[in-house]
Amino acid sequence: MSRSVPARRLSGAIFLALAPAVAAAADAPSQLDPIVVTATATDRLASDAPASISVITREQIQLRPVLDLADALRGSPGVTVAGVGFGRRGIRIRGMDPGYTLVLLDGQRVSASADAIAHSDFDLGWLPAAAIERIEVVRGPMSSLYGSEALGGVVNVISRRATDDWQGNLVYNAGVVGGDRGGNTTQAGFYAGGALLPGTLGLSVFAEHRQKDATRDPTDDRLDEQEGRRANTGRAVLTWTPDAHQRIDLSHLQGSEERRRHALQAGTAPYVYETIDDIRRRQTTLSHQGEWDWGQTRVSAYRATLDRDNRRDRGEASRPQQLTDQIVDARATVALGARHRVSVGGEWRRQELDDAAGARSGHLQSDQSALFVQDEIQVSDALSLVFGSRGDRHPEFGWHHSPRAYAVWHATEALTIKGGIGSGFKAPSLKQLSPEYSAVGGGGRFTIVGNPQLKPEQNTSAELSVAWQQQRWSLQATAFQNELKDLIQTTCVRACGVRGRELRNYTNVARARIRGLELAGTAPISEHLSFEANWSWLDPRDRQTDQWLPERPRRSGATALNWQRGPLQAAVRGEYIGPQQQVAGSSQVTLPDYWLWSLDARWRVTAAVSVVAGIDNLADKRLDETGALYPYPETGRYVHAGIELAF
Repeated sequence: MSRSVPARRLSGAIFLALAPAVAAAADAPSQLDPIVVTATATDRLASDAPASISVITREQIQLRPVLDLADALRGSPGVTVAGVGFGRRGIRIRGMDPGYTLVLLDGQRVSASADAIAHSDFDLGWLPAAAIERIEVVRGPMSSLYGSEALGGVVNVISRRATDDWQGNLVYNAGVVGGDRGGNTTQAGFYAGGALLPGTLGLSVFAEHRQKDATRDPTDDRLDEQEGRRANTGRAVLTWTPDAHQRIDLSHLQGSEERRRHALQAGTAPYVYETIDDIRRRQTTLSHQGEWDWGQTRVSAYRATLDRDNRRDRGEASRPQQLTDQIVDARATVALGARHRVSVGGEWRRQELDDAAGARSGHLQSDQSALFVQDEIQVSDALSLVFGSRGDRHPEFGWHHSPRAYAVWHATEALTIKGGIGSGFKAPSLKQLSPEYSAVGGGGRFTIVGNPQLKPEQNTSAELSVAWQQQRWSLQATAFQNELKDLIQTTCVRACGVRGRELRNYTNVARARIRGLELAGTAPISEHLSFEANWSWLDPRDRQTDQWLPERPRRSGATALNWQRGPLQAAVRGEYIGPQQQVAGSSQVTLPDYWLWSLDARWRVTAAVSVVAGIDNLADKRLDETGALYPYPETGRYVHAGIELAF
């Protein structure tokens, strides 16, 4: 399915000097049109991928401070950082809620902790930054391949792999936030990979320690605006290649994290307390990939657990929670001639939640299965079609089908037109479906109970994209629309407005439409200097009230001016967050827009030693100066420096 055309870049596209993008060296052909796997679960050039997809490379991650996945994705086209409560953040793609973004690790789903734990962003720190090879971001529903949770998009974090030659690096970074409110960070990472038996057995190991001090609330020194974090994560991958056509991977990931925050307990006698979350995550995976005369196969079995224990120095702590996913998935891809290949596969998944608030027994369980088929047709050298559908069987609501159709047309050597339509869904969580679930929310204002009559949330999405690539120049424009229905919300059913007595229930009541336009591009200014930018316009509407959906910037974007000469590399980055609506009491207010500017620099002193330095939020933009209603408190001016030792 290859084409004899020069490299193109799908994730390019610019506009005017208002937009932003991630810093990158624009000369490497592999970066102009990288090979991606997330859009079809098969290898394709990004320009051929039947989806809107962008790639963040390891070089980009190395250039700036990255404590978790949200840091790595900032400035990507169509991606904004959303607040999820407690000063924590999630990943919003094209205005969709963070819970609609599926996070994968080497193609395998990461436990969606937000479905079980309120205000959770624990999905973002599974893999050390030093272990990341690249990140693929697909914008738009991918339920036809990945099932539930992929309603808004997919983020696939792909780890580094061992080669026959041993190589590795040690990384240390530290940062200081201006002022006296805290927020300082340290980060140390390690990677090593190579052959135990050349050509047969390889080993990769990763480890990382990261720490971030709490940031004090500017309005009350007793409280924390951002919580303090201390995390340790490690992973080992053993790779066995018994012959040139087979690979078997056995991996184990383990991490622990502590979160500390001083908060205010509301009520008739309010008081300040310290709350501490202890999070432990583990994932063990065994997978096999094979190349055969008739096609390719992949089979994976993995088990992931996430434990959260809470304690408080005053008042009642939250109950312990454990979320467990056990998954077996398999697929086979068969070439039917030179221009046609078909992939078929299936998945079995058991999800378990141990939570005393979820059921009287303290245990909830759901067994789900799925079958999918995908047909990739190369109609001509210029035109390809992809059709796919997945059927997911849920024990509560039976089968749900997610079809998708997409076309890619290379109209000329430089011009590519893409478009398609697909549907996705998100199954209600175990606690939302449990008739025995009951939890107190809103600082004691109300009680929420589950509803076994819930239906899946659904999204039908369409997009049309035009991309032009000529050497180091690129432009792209994409129009999209999401039609959402049966969105799950909590509604009051008894004693509404009576503090402590109000009862709420989960119901399928909301309908929404999110449509928008994405522009992006790259431009060489000189041999060593390049510019890239992206810009998004969003129209997020509640279909029942015709009001803006809150906490979604109407405009957003990013821009970067990149310079590289020999061992020196530097970038000036800008990120724009436009006006957005926020609920204040019974009304909505409009929050002002703002810019964040940053400076990054990297110097490769020798083949083995590199140093990095930079400043995030150069202007020390503080959102508390313009309003306390922003969903996520941005960090103030942040000065960082680090060193990397390669071997």
